[in-house]
Amino acid sequence: MLKIAALVSGGGTNLQAIIDAIESGQLKNVEIAAVASTNLRAYALERAKKYDIPTAVFAKKDFASAEDREELLVSFFQQHGVGLVVLCGSLMVLGKKVLEVYENRIINIHPALLPNFGGKGYYGLAVHEAVLASGMATTGATVHFVDEGIDTGRIILQKEVAVLPGDTPETLQRRVMEEAEWQILPQAIGLLAERGLNL
Repeated sequence: MLKIAALVSGGGTNLQAIIDAIESGQLKNVEIAAVASTNLRAYALERAKKYDIPTAVFAKKDFASAEDREELLVSFFQQHGVGLVVLCGSLMVLGKKVLEVYENRIINIHPALLPNFGGKGYYGLAVHEAVLASGMATTGATVHFVDEGIDTGRIILQKEVAVLPGDTPETLQRRVMEEAEWQILPQAIGLLAERGLNL
């Protein structure tokens, strides 16, 4: 059984996609052991509580230093036997401690086809605004391992999504979530569970 922790900051739609994949039996031998949020008011926490998943909040303002926050985050994961950390729309940039303890065991979902539209500043609607401004006919989502860079880790899965005439950043964001993110994030977790994190 692969125990995962979801790191969240907002609504938690990717967390819900994982929960749904587990509930439907699509995702086997996987348990969400913990949910950590950077935001006390993240709706993702409500989703977790509904399924009795242990939660904790790690808001930046509550810690004297980034190191203190990381220390407690790692302890929380270890306390729940977490083997894989999944960034589900988390805005927390992970530091040395978490990256060392969970080396090659942290994955992220990014709402574009990396290496395009990745890196500093490319999150949320900013990604979709940049895609539309570029005039590209397709976009998509990427699941990748997390390393010291921003959106630079090894790619696990990608899925393309068409950019349609008349798209706004909001309509494009929704389509990328529905047609790509919510599909490939559970798939990637399933691959890692199947192959013992040795992709």
